Amino acid sequence: MLALAAVLVLVALGIWLYCLFEVLSTDEGHTRHLPKFAWFLIVLLGFELGAVAWLLFGRRRGFVTADVTAWPPDFLLSGEGSRDEPAAPGPLGPDDDPEFLRQLDRRLRGDDPS
Repeated sequence: MLALAAVLVLVALGIWLYCLFEVLSTDEGHTRHLPKFAWFLIVLLGFELGAVAWLLFGRRRGFVTADVTAWPPDFLLSGEGSRDEPAAPGPLGPDDDPEFLRQLDRRLRGDDPS
């Protein structure tokens, strides 16, 4: 019973520390409803209730990593680009590049001097 209580305390502490560091590492513009400093105080002083409040109401929704939001795409919100425009072709991998495959075939057969 004591081990279960210790595990629960460690989980609660981990969630609290995670939220505290997430508040500190979040840009001021990415917080919702309150300024960053207010969220820091709420999480710091409110412990688990403050951490849950941050997770539900304070942080920006969506997947935010390295200042890139997975949704909604910023270029769609700004009106730049259109879904009707064809996408620019990206680089081809070696297996998709016909010229590379021809050169490889020539090298394997010994026709290519290089």
